[in-house]
Amino acid sequence: MRKTKEHTPGNQLRHIFEIASKLGLTEDDLELYGRYKAKIRLEVARRFSRRKSSSLILVSAMTPTPAGEGKTTVSIGLAQALAKIGKSTVAALREPSLGPVFGIKGGATGGGLSRVHPVDDINLHFTNDFPAVESAHNLLSAILDNSIFHGNPLNIDPRKITWRRVIDMNDRSLRDIVIGLGGSTNGVPRETGFDIVPSSEIMAILCLSRSYEELKDKISRILVSFTYDDKPVIAGDLKVEGAVSALLKYALMPNLVQTTEGVPAIVHGGPFANIAQGTNSIIGTELALCLADYVVTEAGFGFDLGAEKYFDIVAPYGNFNPRIVVLVATVRALKYHAGIAREELNHPNAHAAVLGMANLRKHYENIDKFNVPCIVALNRFPSDTDEEIQAVVKAAENEGMNIAPADIFKRGGEGGLELAEKTVRLIAGAEGTFTPLYDWKLPVEDKIFKVASEIYGAVSIDYQPQARRNLDMIKKIGYDKLPVCIAKTQQSLSDNPNLLGLPSNFIVTVREIKIASGAGFLIPITGEILRMPGLSKTPAAYNINIDETGNIQGIV
Repeated sequence: MRKTKEHTPGNQLRHIFEIASKLGLTEDDLELYGRYKAKIRLEVARRFSRRKSSSLILVSAMTPTPAGEGKTTVSIGLAQALAKIGKSTVAALREPSLGPVFGIKGGATGGGLSRVHPVDDINLHFTNDFPAVESAHNLLSAILDNSIFHGNPLNIDPRKITWRRVIDMNDRSLRDIVIGLGGSTNGVPRETGFDIVPSSEIMAILCLSRSYEELKDKISRILVSFTYDDKPVIAGDLKVEGAVSALLKYALMPNLVQTTEGVPAIVHGGPFANIAQGTNSIIGTELALCLADYVVTEAGFGFDLGAEKYFDIVAPYGNFNPRIVVLVATVRALKYHAGIAREELNHPNAHAAVLGMANLRKHYENIDKFNVPCIVALNRFPSDTDEEIQAVVKAAENEGMNIAPADIFKRGGEGGLELAEKTVRLIAGAEGTFTPLYDWKLPVEDKIFKVASEIYGAVSIDYQPQARRNLDMIKKIGYDKLPVCIAKTQQSLSDNPNLLGLPSNFIVTVREIKIASGAGFLIPITGEILRMPGLSKTPAAYNINIDETGNIQGIV
């Protein structure tokens, strides 16, 4: 075993064979990527069946501050805590995107003594799943433009192409561009742009596919454009689903790594929750449910985004039954939603922390609508005082909330034992199965309003002209029975990032509705949400470096 520079003294990374053996996997079940990470062959999923005793734990959060509240850290720490109390456990998590790694948020592998390792490898390229998705997505773009260049046999209207290119980077200059300039040999000039890879429908499809056959079928159904007479053109019309899927051969295989304390972790896929379904692959979760009794997974951002999509899209597609939601809250987020300025969040203020619980309460109440129990994980930060922690716990318990403080960053699994024990007890006492919020057969407008009114708290929906035209087209071509994956800001329950706490009497504005027919959902785009982020004035990239021995510094 090798001591890592990422750990406190005494902790060591184990060879991936040792991690695999904890799950009953052999060397032949793996495709190695060095000593500490591997892909799990797809045949493994066919060899095992889902354990009857397996419990799926979904980690979500209250509306976060811009820096996040440590949801991944809590997910990893909870998995470690469950292992400490003798439970067979796997963490099933998303892969990081290079955009946030080099942007304002930084890495996405947890923190402190609750991380997945090797940290730098996972944050930077990992097993090349994201580059594979990027290449597959852009191959479809190239074939589409090539078809138009060579006589346009499908009668594609270049003005109605819906398929944009992607890159795994925050780059605002690529949001809107013109291609095909420089003469007739360079293609047909048209306006287009780039989105970030986690928003790619190919990424969504990868995370909703269980086999190569299913992957190809979903890719063939991707809507890429319309003809001059408004007929849909799908990827299957371009005869390219086989080549696109071939680029994803290894990307479809789940990745196996380990936590700081040696708990197995399946890290696979990475769609964002504000612009896509926001969780790891269903094949990764399914495999985890076959190999362990407790599976800890997470859904991005607050419950209104990733977790709602998990219950209404991912769980039905994956035939999953989440047994409990662990709702991450922090003292600083509670103070933030009480109106405390960001620069004052590290100053003690127990009164403000309790005042900000209106936002937490709304998310807690939303979980009840899905017939699933909930426990609040109060994730402790170094700036939190005992008085603040005690005030929040007391206020939550007085309201009937299940809650457990967790010092997971500093203490690892040991700091999450109370949370783990309470989680296990709540699962054991829970009855029934979760219920989705809406029936997919409802009209599109009803599905959108159901989510916006019951989960966000909106009073009505304002459909912009483009969204109205999209609705008409969706009904005309028969995509109206798909679920809705609403793209919305993560900084507020509303579609306005400036409305903190518990907004009321607000209207959600739907600008347009994109059709993700391959993935199998519609994407209503609200407010000013962007599918290609930009970098901040001082991005995290400024802090990242590599020394002469190959050690990378600065990824947090």
